[in-house]
Amino acid sequence: MASIAVCPGSFDPITYGHLDIITRGAKVFDEVYISVLNNSSKRPLFTVEERMELIRKVTKDLPNVKVDTFHGLLVEYAESVNANAIIRGLRAVSDFEYEMQITSMNRLLNDKIETFFIMTNNQYSFLSSSIVKEVAQYHGEISELVPPEVEMALKEKFK
Repeated sequence: MASIAVCPGSFDPITYGHLDIITRGAKVFDEVYISVLNNSSKRPLFTVEERMELIRKVTKDLPNVKVDTFHGLLVEYAESVNANAIIRGLRAVSDFEYEMQITSMNRLLNDKIETFFIMTNNQYSFLSSSIVKEVAQYHGEISELVPPEVEMALKEKFK
């Protein structure tokens, strides 16, 4: 049986921190679904379709990574793609409490799907999409934070 994982997030936009988690997850699992969602508590800069296209571009060299989107409960989506795992990235201790709550609820909803936490590389521990967007908005240097395709897309948004 193939090991299939879902890596959910808003990815608005995808950063090198996200790519670190995705690349490392792709080494562990046979298939990884990058599942783009619209977080109702955030106002996205990029549409879901734009985010998916950017993710496809920057993960094109990872043959076992697929890009998708979903609405509804994560565990229901994971079941629909036959996933047996969820990948979540952790940057700092502050992420842990929130992630533990989500993981506990997901386990209550479906105890057959395991959650795996991957600690981000230290160089990305401060990095968030929100910070990248703020720096990009003021035309700051972001080339060390996001892939070139994402940098160009951000510059286009903030012309």
